[in-house]
Amino acid sequence: MTRRRLVFYGAVQGVGFRWRALHAARAYGCTGWVRNEWDGSVRMEIQGEEEMIGRVVLALENGRFIQVERMESETIPTVPGERDFRAE
Repeated sequence: MTRRRLVFYGAVQGVGFRWRALHAARAYGCTGWVRNEWDGSVRMEIQGEEEMIGRVVLALENGRFIQVERMESETIPTVPGERDFRAE
């Protein structure tokens, strides 16, 4: 189990990014949250198996209308007892 803080840049707001992230994360059994930032980026904290997090990211990168130009990623401490993924 791992937790990552991801920041996505590009055409990531106003294109269904958070909705797609919510459904992909739930489909792959991940928890955490996703939100739009003031600078036009989207920030996500996602927790789950490394392979499942990778599948969520791939689903986002292949999303219709979504154009990820750059992604920052860092591993952060897990959140014990977290049960769901939400869009803020």
